[in-house]
Amino acid sequence: MANSEPVTAADVRLMQGLAQRVTATRPELVNGDATFGELAWNRGRGHAADGASWPCRLWFSGGDLVAWGWTRLPRRVRLSDGSVKDVSSAYLAYQVHPDHAGLVDEVIDWYDGTAADAERTVTPSAADGFAPERWAAHGYETDPASLGDTGSWTQLNERDLGDVEQPVLPEGFRFRTADEAGPEAAVRAHLDAWAPRRTRPRATRASGARRGTAATCTCWWRRRTGRWPPRRSCGSTR
Repeated sequence: MANSEPVTAADVRLMQGLAQRVTATRPELVNGDATFGELAWNRGRGHAADGASWPCRLWFSGGDLVAWGWTRLPRRVRLSDGSVKDVSSAYLAYQVHPDHAGLVDEVIDWYDGTAADAERTVTPSAADGFAPERWAAHGYETDPASLGDTGSWTQLNERDLGDVEQPVLPEGFRFRTADEAGPEAAVRAHLDAWAPRRTRPRATRASGARRGTAATCTCWWRRRTGRWPPRRSCGSTR
């Protein structure tokens, strides 16, 4: 079991490996911030400035990573539009392999000790019949405001790529992949579409590819005029 410390690029790769293993067998149990792509994105957008306030702990069985917890502690952040935001609460992203479900109690205890007196939030998978009960046993309650359409929650949508129809674009438009556009353009489009955010292109690329068996994607249109007005669109790739 590793000590609590800021998450490293090597940690992210281990965490992505756990995401792949869980996705292959129980995709409904992958927490929203624990997918292959989100792990790379989240570290890339914040580790350079906020890494010290994002301690992480890893749990191993033999040589395999079987659980991790990643806490974002109260902090002050400067957004891409120049504004400053004070974050007074703590948030936990975590993942536990279903074969080691009992470790969720250790994750909760570590979170409580790490976040100390801060208001603490977490978003466990509703499809996990075990974890929500353990969170409740530790005194956590469901936030009613999070359950509505304006709340903060994620939803797993899955579709076989073999069933996807061939897309047809309007005249004057064409598809380009992130590889064709280049990493700087891809990150800039994401920044513009989701502004204000805290992201650095180099940090994002260093954290690993944003791809995997389950991922979100950002799309934008490019006209032949050469302009790149961003458009935001997210969906599941597999």
